[in-house]
Amino acid sequence: MFGWFDYIKTGMTDLMNLLYGFTVQIGVPSYALAIIILTVIIKMALYPLSKKQMRSMVMMQKLAPEIKQIQDKYKGKDPQKMQQMIMELYKENNVNPMAGCLPLLIQMPILIALYRALYAFPFKNPAHAHFLWVESLSKTGDIPLAILAAATTYLQSRLTTNTQDQTQRTMLYMMPLFIGWIAYTVPAGLALYWVVFNIVGTIQQWFINKETLQLKEGVTGVEGSRKGR
Repeated sequence: MFGWFDYIKTGMTDLMNLLYGFTVQIGVPSYALAIIILTVIIKMALYPLSKKQMRSMVMMQKLAPEIKQIQDKYKGKDPQKMQQMIMELYKENNVNPMAGCLPLLIQMPILIALYRALYAFPFKNPAHAHFLWVESLSKTGDIPLAILAAATTYLQSRLTTNTQDQTQRTMLYMMPLFIGWIAYTVPAGLALYWVVFNIVGTIQQWFINKETLQLKEGVTGVEGSRKGR
């Protein structure tokens, strides 16, 4: 297990130094820019999976009223039938409620690798390891970055949250606070990664929301579709 962690740490360190070398070649030597480039590359690579995730989240939000009707009709009477009807609703509208799991699982090794690498990063030039007000990307406890991490998490979540659902509405406010606290305790470089990741994700989500807007009229109710057959 520890050998695996050391492997991904070494790989991330080498990748960071490679991207830093690129920033030197273009005349803007900066480890912060290297992290930003790394984030954009990862986000673009994950886009096919993220698109499925984001589309499913949007469609689940649009299906929320229909799901609530099914829950109100069968809850406490026939829970098995309730689950069956909800899954049929997802299937008929091409929604996978588990679509968000794979991008998250892929993200975890990346976050762990970056976390471990930044804590004792062998900067080739420490003078290039700062970012605006941040003295070093390896230091923890940066309040502005923690606030930005929380704010961008809220912004992205707001695009897909069903505010009519009490649980989702609570998570909309609680999750950004939790992420902000995490960002405060990890190296500033990892917090920067999360902020950029959220910004790119928010832009992608906005375009996906536009693409799926026309699907609102096409949302199919299970019982309604059966009556029309």
